[in-house]
Amino acid sequence: MIERLRRSLSFRLLAIFLVLALIFVYGATAALRWIYQEDELRELVSGHLSLHIDYVRKDIGSPPNIDRAIAITEQVPVDIRIAGPDINWASNDAFPLLGDLDWGASTMLSGDPDAWLKQVEDVEFAEQDGYRFIRLNQGPYAIVVTSPRIGEAKSSPDLVLIIVLIGLLWLFFAYVCVRWLFKPIGAIRKGASRIGMGEFDYRISAYRNDQLGDLAEDINKLASDVHSILDAKRQLLLGISHELRSPLSRLRLSLEFLGDASLKEQIRDEVLEMESIIATLLEAERLNSRHAALARRPVDIGDVVDDMIEKYFARDRERIRINPENCSIIARVDEARITLLLKNLVSNALRYSGDSSSPVEIDIADDGTDLVLTVSDYGPGFAPGQADHLGEPFYRADQSRTRGTGGTGLGLYLAKMVADAHGGSLRLDPDYTEGARLVVRIPFLKPDDDSASDPSRQERCK
Repeated sequence: MIERLRRSLSFRLLAIFLVLALIFVYGATAALRWIYQEDELRELVSGHLSLHIDYVRKDIGSPPNIDRAIAITEQVPVDIRIAGPDINWASNDAFPLLGDLDWGASTMLSGDPDAWLKQVEDVEFAEQDGYRFIRLNQGPYAIVVTSPRIGEAKSSPDLVLIIVLIGLLWLFFAYVCVRWLFKPIGAIRKGASRIGMGEFDYRISAYRNDQLGDLAEDINKLASDVHSILDAKRQLLLGISHELRSPLSRLRLSLEFLGDASLKEQIRDEVLEMESIIATLLEAERLNSRHAALARRPVDIGDVVDDMIEKYFARDRERIRINPENCSIIARVDEARITLLLKNLVSNALRYSGDSSSPVEIDIADDGTDLVLTVSDYGPGFAPGQADHLGEPFYRADQSRTRGTGGTGLGLYLAKMVADAHGGSLRLDPDYTEGARLVVRIPFLKPDDDSASDPSRQERCK
């Protein structure tokens, strides 16, 4: 959740709005405080306050006149208490006693230059149960005024609460606006992901006439252009392959009339090698086309390995060991391409094992989430730095080898393409030091990844 919010543009923009709002409130408060702390304004407001206090004192009189105090309470919504040597009167019986109130100076009225108003002499303040009390000292008498009247419910809501609620409302409104503003990003991200997976016919709905709508249109145009380029490249490759196969076929036919048997065999091997390269490149191109669907179906991986060995390596069967034997793991894969992957890995392992007495080992395992196929040999392995080139086309670890002893460098490239097409990977085990160990991991399909009712995996290994 936190990572999602951290990556959300809407949340970032909302956070910026909030920070700017806090800075504005702080700046506005500081500006008002600075204005109120100006000596001229402080003296003016403090002078008016002192004048009103004098009016109350004179109106009530000295000694205080209760009738005048009653007249004030009838004209103004306040309550008054008068206390002195010979009087203790209150306009309301619930008016608290002077001793029950905590009297002191107000933070707004002080001699401190940072206060909003200058201190008024002979005036004290107290607050209790939401009522504010002002005590006017007049000789031996104390006149206390409070507002609103004692016992009256406060008719106005809390100003701070109102400000907070309004702020939250505006914040929510800003959030809705930001969400609406960035709403197309979700559709653009989904569309870019689907196009990136090879669905070049997919188009993002550009329903906004703004920069995000323009971005969606640009991505749609990009998808169309890329699709056209890939189709053109594919057609070119198919055309070249077709044109190459025709003279190769004529060359093979001409070989039959060649009298020199040694030269005939040598040329035939070269022709077969060229045909193999063309077939491999075509297969790699099909696998590299991410929009090309695999022919997935439930197959027994143990049977696939056995059939592959029987078909391609019957003469080398004694040099190949399967671990464990009689292993049956059902997985939904493209059987033909998995066979091609294993054929290339085993062929590569046998070639580089040479005359080693140790057999090439094929391990079949299920780690709970992936089908793991491992092919290990006891050859020279990969030198430091060569592992980085694993799966590169036409790369051979031993550059001194000929085609007859070292291959074309397309076997591992094609195997990696097959693994990638299944959503898996082909890696070199760095901890294996006896030769080379290549590990293929292919994820098992989730139940919702395929509409077929067959089980996506089943393990039975002995």
